[in-house]
Amino acid sequence: METIKNTVNYVSESVQSAGSSASKETNKQVAKDDDASLTSRATAAKDAVIDKKDEKSHDAKADVHKESAKH
Repeated sequence: METIKNTVNYVSESVQSAGSSASKETNKQVAKDDDASLTSRATAAKDAVIDKKDEKSHDAKADVHKESAKH
């Protein structure tokens, strides 16, 4: 039963990581957009940094769950 729980958690964290990654890339594009306002660009840059941190966090948690599921 614990293996199933770890597998589900692994999938969940992997999906959340992918979402953070997509959001990060979108924010990076907005931050580089010369047509966007300075405020929008600054906010997007800040959000991209946060998304990157979230992505790494979800990846780390996914790795832990993946390893736990093997045992």
